[in-house]
Amino acid sequence: MSTLSDDTLRKILVQIQQTAVQSQRALNISRQQSTAKERERRILQLTIDEIQTLDANVNLYKGVGKMFMMVPRKSMEQELKGQEKELTDDINSLNKKSKFLEKQFNDAQSQLRDIFHHSPKQ
Repeated sequence: MSTLSDDTLRKILVQIQQTAVQSQRALNISRQQSTAKERERRILQLTIDEIQTLDANVNLYKGVGKMFMMVPRKSMEQELKGQEKELTDDINSLNKKSKFLEKQFNDAQSQLRDIFHHSPKQ
């Protein structure tokens, strides 16, 4: 094994530790965002289901600021389904990001384990 100076090894170790910490933080944030968007999507799905159970002649209203506007049923359903699709896409991209961050964190942890496992005992 090639010998590196203690200072160089310390810098490498610090860099790996920082990568692990940053990956863990980003992973936690990504999971929280995914959970929040999943909750929003579920609320939208419930709203869509509820609208579909209503009679065709029932008036639908949408909140706009401090007032409500009557909205045609078709446009309300299209808007809600569009929002649901957008949230689904966001959730999928956050899940991909989470998998990448989890792999990055696990790699950093593995590198740290290898360093400490193969370091000379003092």
